[in-house]
Amino acid sequence: MEWLDAMRGLTMILVVAYHVAQMSFGISEKTSSSLPFLVLFRMPLFFFVSGFLAYKGDFAWTWTNTMSLTWKKVKIQVLPALVFLCAFIILKRPEFWGSFEYAMKSPTKMGYWFTWVLLHMFIIYYAACMLQSYVNSKFPKNRYPNIVIWTLFLLSLIVYESLYLPDLTYYKEPFFRYSSLIKTMNFLPFFLFGNLTHRYWTTLQRLTATCSSWFVPMLMIVAFISCADIFRWHACKMEWANLPRTTAMYSLLVIMIVFFYHYQAWFTHERVIGRFLQYIGVRTLDVYLLHFILLPKMPQVGQWLNANRPNFVLEIVTSFSVALVVIAFCLLVSQVLRISPLFRRYLFGRH
Repeated sequence: MEWLDAMRGLTMILVVAYHVAQMSFGISEKTSSSLPFLVLFRMPLFFFVSGFLAYKGDFAWTWTNTMSLTWKKVKIQVLPALVFLCAFIILKRPEFWGSFEYAMKSPTKMGYWFTWVLLHMFIIYYAACMLQSYVNSKFPKNRYPNIVIWTLFLLSLIVYESLYLPDLTYYKEPFFRYSSLIKTMNFLPFFLFGNLTHRYWTTLQRLTATCSSWFVPMLMIVAFISCADIFRWHACKMEWANLPRTTAMYSLLVIMIVFFYHYQAWFTHERVIGRFLQYIGVRTLDVYLLHFILLPKMPQVGQWLNANRPNFVLEIVTSFSVALVVIAFCLLVSQVLRISPLFRRYLFGRH
């Protein structure tokens, strides 16, 4: 699916652009006109793609196969992030051990939380797949062959919503912060949503074709109303405050998927934009690991944007322009590192 790789490439650009605005320009989400909107679907889209690609229709979920697959993920998700985190601290921080200890105790790991959290998700998902395989073998006439994954998805939604209930603060315990499980709880529903989308992809294609006349307009209206409540109205309070945000995240996520699928002819290798986005899409790990080290310090740009705010288009254009330069350097450094078979295998998971 070339359009899926292209969508992953755009998502990586969004991630770098967000960090450019926040870390390079010094723009805060509270004062920005673009960051609060982009954050609604930036990482959800990333985890959606990860969950979509995690589905393996013909895979035999035996104990041996699952442990082998899990070990491969451990090597890819842990070692590269740890190596580049250390490189980041050495190059960007004045003191190593204090910074390293701070990173290990932080849920964001100085930005290197993504691969660690993705490993959590893979382990949870693989366990669910083993259980699903066992259930299907015991009940071969089961009418609901994905019941375990659906149950896990619904449970993950409940846990996600509980993070925003004012009376529940269990997630503030040090264990959830140090392990980054708070991040896992935040994004696991989107990973599983992507996985279920792949499982029912043929059905969803037919449904989208049948309902195309009203489905997308409805999504756009829902997204607009939800965003209006988040940024302007603030009608929902207390226990209901996260409902518009969740609705906006899923509606914007689906709009992005429908857009790339509908215009998939734009994103093939025959088109320049398709080749460009796909190249970034298949190198997302490289860009993610390297871009923190290569982000420039440009506080003057942030001061200028703050002096001329609010200007959504200006922020987007400026952040994206610098992000594309940073990504170009990430890909260049990646190519140099990939000369070594050792680095190619252990830093980027490529044989």
